[in-house]
Amino acid sequence: MTKPALTLYLAAPRGFCAGVDRAIKIVEMALDKWGAPVFVRHEIVHNKFVVDSLRDKGAVFVEELTDCPDDRPVIFSAHGVPKSVPQAARAREMIFVDATCPLVSKVHIEAQRHADNGLQMIMIGHAGHPETVGTMGQLPDGEVLLVETVKDVAQVHVRDAEKLAFVTQTTLSVDDTADIVAALQTRFPSIVGPHKEDICYATTNRQDAVKAMAPKCDAMLVVGAPNSSNSKRLVEVGARAGCTYAQLVQRATDIDWRALDGIKSMGITAGASAPEVLINEVINAFRDRYDLTVEMVETAVENVEFKVPRVLREPA
Repeated sequence: MTKPALTLYLAAPRGFCAGVDRAIKIVEMALDKWGAPVFVRHEIVHNKFVVDSLRDKGAVFVEELTDCPDDRPVIFSAHGVPKSVPQAARAREMIFVDATCPLVSKVHIEAQRHADNGLQMIMIGHAGHPETVGTMGQLPDGEVLLVETVKDVAQVHVRDAEKLAFVTQTTLSVDDTADIVAALQTRFPSIVGPHKEDICYATTNRQDAVKAMAPKCDAMLVVGAPNSSNSKRLVEVGARAGCTYAQLVQRATDIDWRALDGIKSMGITAGASAPEVLINEVINAFRDRYDLTVEMVETAVENVEFKVPRVLREPA
């Protein structure tokens, strides 16, 4: 039986970013250095396949430091943690390794610097997301106010409109965030922004690739986890850029083939915590059903690499 023809557009960059790659490497190196079990506070990155793979190697994932024994190493996830967490680990004399993405740590440092200068912080982010919790937890309660939408900006109550600064979650929609920043600057003309964009290079690059790819596609799939902020933003960006069917899938088994009946062109990308093996799995699922022509849509080349903490590079 002849397979129908399909052009598959593959976004580049896609998948793992430098912060995710570093965080996974930290868990693997910790297991090599100290043996199993190594405890990890929260999912090291938001991807079930990655978490399950590390669990199979001896990582134990917990939500709170209180779930960890004193005598085993603990790793803090790539999303960052409130300042109280490493303080508690030191008080218990635990071995801990901070896998916070360096670009998230940069936001933490910014927030502290602004607070030291007497400024109250406004954070643009998603309530309850571990990165937002971690960043807001760098300062005392009340010093960081959260806004999620343009509407929130009109309702936020500040201590002094002349002494404000803002930071953002690193995995937001670039366009949505620009609208919120504009609203903040309109209401609070003196508000101080970051020296450099807080939304990370990987989030921006993946969204740019989707914007370039989406108009070519009848449908688009984003490989990523439902709790991955940057993956969900890629779906939104694709839909807004002209792809009428944009969906998030964790694995090839999640693909709704009936919804794709009759398509001639397909776009594939992946969130920053999705490994290439899952992307290839999705591509192969299409190859089984279609006479596939694969075209790359490349909008940037990434060569960023972050070093792992020194404690993991030293002999045990």
